[in-house]
Amino acid sequence: MAPEPLMKAINSMHSFAKVFCLSLLSVALLAGSAQARTVNGCKIKAKTNCHHKNLNGKNLRGAKLSGATLHHIKLRNADLRKADLRGADLREADLRRADLRGANLKGAKLHYYTAPKKKGAPTSAGSTTPSCNPNCSGANLSYSDLMSANLSNANLTYADLTGAQVNNANLSYADLYSAELGQTDLTSANFFYANLTYAELGNGNLSKANFSYTNLTYARMAFANLLNANFSYANLSYLDMSDPTNLGSADFTNATGCTTVTPNGILSGQSCYNGIEPLVNP
Repeated sequence: MAPEPLMKAINSMHSFAKVFCLSLLSVALLAGSAQARTVNGCKIKAKTNCHHKNLNGKNLRGAKLSGATLHHIKLRNADLRKADLRGADLREADLRRADLRGANLKGAKLHYYTAPKKKGAPTSAGSTTPSCNPNCSGANLSYSDLMSANLSNANLTYADLTGAQVNNANLSYADLYSAELGQTDLTSANFFYANLTYAELGNGNLSKANFSYTNLTYARMAFANLLNANFSYANLSYLDMSDPTNLGSADFTNATGCTTVTPNGILSGQSCYNGIEPLVNP
């Protein structure tokens, strides 16, 4: 029989081993439950499939949803601060008043949703849904990463994109009425035929951005960098363009409303249209 001190040592080691194993098991279970967190039937993880789910008002702060299938999802008033949505499919998503501050939406899909063609369906059967894709009206996208995101036809009225990375994003035909885009990186962004009426673009980097045929009526663009920006055929009526940088390199060919731009005369000699305003197709 082993001496009493040795037996105590052995029992102590057994107790420690049990506690250690239980601790490891607890950590593993907690990690598993965290990875498998489910909200209203949506498993919160990368590449998850949660299209058409209702997550309105849910706390998804810091959620890892890169590459996820989220088209037609309802995220109205949801907390998506610092969420990872890189490459996520958010077509037709409802993001009205959602908080996306600091979220990463690099390469996300936010444009028209075209349903997969069913086997045997005729090629003429159109399946593209109406506009407002997605509905981000009033969404807080400040300081988010929207680099190369496709936001064509998106409803971003009253949205806050202050300080966001929107370079190389496609915002053609998007509605950005009264949107906040101050201090935003819009390098090479495409705003072809977009509505930026009353939008704030002050102190933004607009270099190489495409604003051709864009409506910039009453927009504010003070202290913006306009290096090689394209404003051809844009409506610049009552645009505030105070103290811009690299104004001379921007293209204002056939832009309209130039005589109303403030400060008065800032666009003199900039190839703006003079005389009868040219007809621009809607």
